[in-house]
Amino acid sequence: MTIDILQATLQLALVAAPWLLAGLAVAGLVRALLPQERLQTWLGGSSVGATARGAVAGAPLPLCSCGAIPAALALHRGGAGRGPATAFLIGSPGIGIDSLAISYVLLGPLMAVVRGLGAVVTALATGLLVGAGSRARQSPPDPGPDDVGGDACGSTCGTESAPPGGGHGRLAELRGGLAYAFGDILDDIRLWLVLGLLVAGVLLATVPPDALAAYGSGPAVMLLMALVGIPMYLCATAATPIAAGLLVAGVSPGTVLVFLLAAPITSMATLGVYRREMGNAALVRYLVGIMGSTIALGLLLDLALAYTGFDPLTGVEAATEWLPHWLEWAALIALVLAATHPLRVLRRLRAARSA
Repeated sequence: MTIDILQATLQLALVAAPWLLAGLAVAGLVRALLPQERLQTWLGGSSVGATARGAVAGAPLPLCSCGAIPAALALHRGGAGRGPATAFLIGSPGIGIDSLAISYVLLGPLMAVVRGLGAVVTALATGLLVGAGSRARQSPPDPGPDDVGGDACGSTCGTESAPPGGGHGRLAELRGGLAYAFGDILDDIRLWLVLGLLVAGVLLATVPPDALAAYGSGPAVMLLMALVGIPMYLCATAATPIAAGLLVAGVSPGTVLVFLLAAPITSMATLGVYRREMGNAALVRYLVGIMGSTIALGLLLDLALAYTGFDPLTGVEAATEWLPHWLEWAALIALVLAATHPLRVLRRLRAARSA
């Protein structure tokens, strides 16, 4: 049984590696080419248009739920209203270029598209709900070191809001963006990604297909999935292999979508900072917006699939069958090397010896 679990985990890792590698590269380019100053201009004010721009602008950015906190705080304190700041805070960790790529290969084209659209819709609906109840805002005190994530966020949350590049030209910005993607982002997701792959391997190897079909659908299950997912600290990329295992085990696509949206969007650290910055009333609207939007989207997806009879896993094998096996191994080895930073360790050893 252990061998079966390890084989299933390795197979998932090989399938996902090239797409995750490509997604990280694109995420680094997005980081380099979309500075926060431009976001500040787009998201100023509290209009519906600014909220929509916050939801859309946050979607491609490679930030986890904790990494989005300092960026959203900076936008809010720089003039963005509660609605646009909330939409950005939800849209950014809800989906990213890297998680969209791995969703395409593990969940299929349909689930990848629905997940991306669902993250934007959830961000927009929740941002509008929070914005509708906002009042005149007093300038809050500057956040202390505990206000941007706390221990639950890992060691890289404070670095995720820093602007990329060193200001020495476009090449330096691109180099800084790629270093950020394969350094900070990979540092932040590597543990959770490994755990997610292991959980998916256990599900694929031990749970028969359709075993959970009788229990994995309906509003009550979706509400439970949202309640479990909201306080978790789980990035969008790491949630994807778990969702793939649940989908194969018979959990309905709508319920899986609720998990995919709710788990990465927020965490206990995000909730604490959000309450301090926006207030109790905004926090209630924030939670109601996330739960209501994700469950509604999950129900709509299940209804649409039941009506059309479409299998959401259609296209999963076609997405990877054209990739040579050696490329999958090369991508996995490259990711392992990037995540373990052997060159960084060697540089530190040399520096220690020369000191």
